[in-house]
Amino acid sequence: MKLGPSLHRVGNDIIAAYLVEDESGVTVIDAGLAGHWRDLIRELEIMGRQIGDIRGVIITHGDSDHLGFAEKLRYEYGVPLYIHEADAQRARGKEKGSGSFGKFSLAATAGFLAYFIRKGGVRTRYLTDVNILHDGDVLDLPGQPSIIGMPGHSPGSIAVFVAAVDAVFVGDALTTRNVLTGKTGPQPAPFTDVPVQALDSLRRLGEVEATWVLPGHGAAWNGGIAGAISAIRSAVATDDERHRR
Repeated sequence: MKLGPSLHRVGNDIIAAYLVEDESGVTVIDAGLAGHWRDLIRELEIMGRQIGDIRGVIITHGDSDHLGFAEKLRYEYGVPLYIHEADAQRARGKEKGSGSFGKFSLAATAGFLAYFIRKGGVRTRYLTDVNILHDGDVLDLPGQPSIIGMPGHSPGSIAVFVAAVDAVFVGDALTTRNVLTGKTGPQPAPFTDVPVQALDSLRRLGEVEATWVLPGHGAAWNGGIAGAISAIRSAVATDDERHRR
């Protein structure tokens, strides 16, 4: 799906990955599930591109629904993979997240699990050779992506800011669709290791300006960073008020 000039999405509102292109090639941000491989090829064809144009894959954190086709690209095509040092072991399958389910709807959760299985989530290939990222890095990849540390969902969770496409890619630092409840709109993501830290990390997004806020789960948000953060804090405040009653 084309979101804008040089900006594309692979997948859907349940699980998504993104492509950024310029004259030097394509940067992939997150890698969805293994079964998104065909969707990746199809989107590249729509763009007039091919796998050989991919210069790198940036993984926003090490959960399996963001690793998908990344190792296939590295092993079979030599594409370098990038992930924050604090999530490298998780992406290698050596560590697990500690986030809990929290609230859930049977229908929404069943839909997510069905899609996860259908798209090959149970055959995730963990990463074996990665390039380590740090907060503040600017990568020599198409779009000149810059890295923003967003710990909370996981220790090495990041956002990726690409000024050239007016977008910040947030992984699970926030979501616009809770895959367990079906609730839509900007909100904290489920399965978050340290929810309070994740909320505090949102202030880091205020250091950049972008129209597009693009999560790993949920619809693309084009209401700007400030609007997304405001909606999240409002949602959290509403939930807190309900708990106090």
